[in-house]
Amino acid sequence: MDDFLDKLPQMDLMRSEKMTLVQLIIPVESAHRCVTYLGELGLLQFRDLNADKSPFQRTFANQVKRCGEMSRKLRFFKDQIDKAGLRCSPRHELEPDIELGDLERQLAEHEHEVLEMNSNSEKLRQTYNELLEFKIVLQKANGFLVSSNAHATGDETELHEGTYSNNGFIETSSLLEQEMRPEPLNQSGLRFISGIINKDKLLRFERMLFRATRGNMLFNQTPSDEEIMDPSTSEMVEKIVFVVFFSGEQARTKILKICEAFGANCYPVPEDTTKQRQLTREVLSRLSDLEATLDAGTRHRNDALNAVGYSLTKWITTVRREKAVYDTLNMLNFDVTKKCLVGEGWCPTFAKTQIHEVLQRATFDSNSQVGVIFHVMQAVESPPTYFRTNKLTNAFQEIIDAYGVARYQEANPAVYSVVTYPFLFAVMFGDWGHGLCLLLGALYLLARERKLSSQKLGSFMEMLFGGRYVILLMALFSIYCGLIYNEFFSVPFHIFGGSAYKCRDTTCSDAYTVGLVKYRDPYPFGVDPSWRGSRSELPYLNSLKMKMSILLGIAQMNLGLILSFFNARFFGSSLDIRYQFIPQMIFLNSLFGYLSLLIIIKWCTGSQADLYHVMIYMFLSPTEELGENELFWGQRPLQAQFCYCLWHSSLSHGCFFLNPLLSGKFTWRFQGRTYGVLGTSEVDLDVEPGSARGHQEEEFNFSEIFVHQLIHSLEFVLGSVSNTESYLRLWALSLAHSELSTVFYEKVLLLAWGYENILIRLIGLVVFAFATAFILLMMETLSAFLHALRLHWVEFMGKFFHGDGYKFKPFSFALISNDDE
Repeated sequence: MDDFLDKLPQMDLMRSEKMTLVQLIIPVESAHRCVTYLGELGLLQFRDLNADKSPFQRTFANQVKRCGEMSRKLRFFKDQIDKAGLRCSPRHELEPDIELGDLERQLAEHEHEVLEMNSNSEKLRQTYNELLEFKIVLQKANGFLVSSNAHATGDETELHEGTYSNNGFIETSSLLEQEMRPEPLNQSGLRFISGIINKDKLLRFERMLFRATRGNMLFNQTPSDEEIMDPSTSEMVEKIVFVVFFSGEQARTKILKICEAFGANCYPVPEDTTKQRQLTREVLSRLSDLEATLDAGTRHRNDALNAVGYSLTKWITTVRREKAVYDTLNMLNFDVTKKCLVGEGWCPTFAKTQIHEVLQRATFDSNSQVGVIFHVMQAVESPPTYFRTNKLTNAFQEIIDAYGVARYQEANPAVYSVVTYPFLFAVMFGDWGHGLCLLLGALYLLARERKLSSQKLGSFMEMLFGGRYVILLMALFSIYCGLIYNEFFSVPFHIFGGSAYKCRDTTCSDAYTVGLVKYRDPYPFGVDPSWRGSRSELPYLNSLKMKMSILLGIAQMNLGLILSFFNARFFGSSLDIRYQFIPQMIFLNSLFGYLSLLIIIKWCTGSQADLYHVMIYMFLSPTEELGENELFWGQRPLQAQFCYCLWHSSLSHGCFFLNPLLSGKFTWRFQGRTYGVLGTSEVDLDVEPGSARGHQEEEFNFSEIFVHQLIHSLEFVLGSVSNTESYLRLWALSLAHSELSTVFYEKVLLLAWGYENILIRLIGLVVFAFATAFILLMMETLSAFLHALRLHWVEFMGKFFHGDGYKFKPFSFALISNDDE
């Protein structure tokens, strides 16, 4: 048996890659280039030899800080380009590589230039907005002033209070300087203040003015015809022009303070119509000049951003790579001579040759007189776990890793989950109409795979795209199970021939309840369509799906136990085989394996035996005659033997602690294949470097081992029952999906189709489509997906999978290229 197992071909995904702990001694002059080349290769995971030091105490902390500052400037440029709405595609011609110092100097110059242009543009924009508001106030306030002249005293005195402006605005024109100077005012006359305020503040502003002046004011308002850009938020806001008439110096002071508190901008408006027209012409002239200046500044700024945008992608990649290189160099230590850097790391065994070649090329390219020393070390700790995956298997491996990363060279559940996961999903989702809808979605993702992989997707779309092959397999298996259930949106079809049943006479032709007799061979594939609508449809389908769920569950749990055997054999643990695998196999199959056998025999023979009675009285009365519940000869003594096996296997599984106790010592076994524990004795030195296991003696703690194994035994015994019951979710969700489909088809689509009104039919069709899409294709898909996930994580992987390893994370530029800094 051992020879047969040893001759079996190894699977790449069955166990993780063999890992090697290596040490690098790199001359300082070639260290940067060596780490860069290793990052391009992406097959070496460095260990941090300076874990006790803070980031600021490390050797290359200044270089990392410089790269971080350059990353900040690049993010600033990217935000400015996005804010300006520019689309700068990178140049296609090959650009020469730029040194980090030159890039730092260029980025500083570009940042200073863009900041200066932004500052000038902001000032010009603020002046433009003030002039635009002034123009609107001049246009809108004229109507209020004309109507107030009938009540005025006839004096042409202008209020110097009206010359208030935002941020000291009065240096706009010669007219303002000449005509708007303060003059002696009539202290008892009617005065006014005009300005503009945001619409959302108007109601509170007017109420505050009324309360402050105790109603001794006249407030006029009118909306502006155009929206104005807010300089602080760059958003277009709607504003209201107002004119406040009042009397008295105290009222003027209060009104101006309230205007300042509410952010209202006040502008001087002369009462003379001629001066208003002249002032409006001057404001329009200045607005035209400012528009031209702003357009020229925007074009110049866009040209500068375009010049940066052409190389922005390359610069971002360069800075990220350099920062990653210096972060990695900070994980290395100087030797005693301060001339070499010493590093350690894990690499797959197959990659040692490639790493050695890369280091030789780096030494040659850096013109170093001393080569890099690369040698293999022995390791005490467990190596990282590394599986080589492709586009199909990567999604399933991620599903397994979400539960826990496999121990080093532990059996990988992802190998079997590629088939079992979509199949169990399809058992719960079986409908070949719904499966076709999933298939169309998966084919769409596959058809646009190249385009979508280069785009930045949302979180939901990214999840769907990452699992496109999982969706494809789930769709194919759903079509297969749907053909077995003979359901197309809950409607059965005679795809594989006619039904095996027909009516006994004409009285049952419209009933579908009684009178059906079998007159030909069984339906060749799947469920006979005549069961649909019959009185015994639910009992028949319930019995079929419930027993099928038990069979699938027992098969998958046995697969998990078999994998635990291969794990124990691989790690050389005969104790786990004798006191865990064998008792667990006997216990599970003596109880539920026997039940599965009875189900198959009952299906094959057509017996009417009550399996509930058989299983219950197997323990209550093992010597009692079975009578009509006997399915095969020798069933009663076989059941008695199974009862004995159950008791014996429980004791054997619980006595796992006896073997180390009898041997007088407790051996600690390292879960690895390649590395032994470093020792100091001569015996330890004789162990081969590639030894599968290192040994270390520990004090044997009887109580700890006894309690641990007792808990483990009780957990398995009780878990075997609960796990088998858990697989009944396959039956429950399949039944729920089928009944929901039937309800939507019969109570929505067929009910609407019974009316002659085309509008009612159209509404019924739309409701049926939405119910199918959002409930059956989205909610039911998610439900079946999560339940299949539970069955794999708990019921299947719990039999053999530890999941306490850690993932192999090599230093690779490909893994950091899309990371956000």
